[in-house]
Amino acid sequence: MRRAILLLILAVLLAGCAKTPKIKVSILYPNAEGKHFDVNYYRDSHMVLVKKLLKPFGLLETGIEKGLAGGDPKQPVPFLCIGSMTYNSLEEFQKAFEAHGQELVDDVPNFTNIQPVIQISEIVKR
Repeated sequence: MRRAILLLILAVLLAGCAKTPKIKVSILYPNAEGKHFDVNYYRDSHMVLVKKLLKPFGLLETGIEKGLAGGDPKQPVPFLCIGSMTYNSLEEFQKAFEAHGQELVDDVPNFTNIQPVIQISEIVKR
């Protein structure tokens, strides 16, 4: 009986320590003829603005990936750039974007003429 109670207490403690899944917001900029992307502006200005505006809303980290090649070396790179933001929850991201999304969208013409594709994913494993 005592062992069963200890196991139950341990299970409750471990459940309380379980991490909730984080989310990743990926902003993909597809490559196409006539499209351009200024990765220096994106890194040095846009993502600085992203951090400044969204960190108070729970932004954990950002990332930038510059496209180099696709799976077929004879084909052009499928995405010129992929930006990412990590949050503890979808709700945190939604609040952040509600507060400052327009300001960030208004900055997009400063670095690209590409309509981005956005995907929000649950991070299953790091």
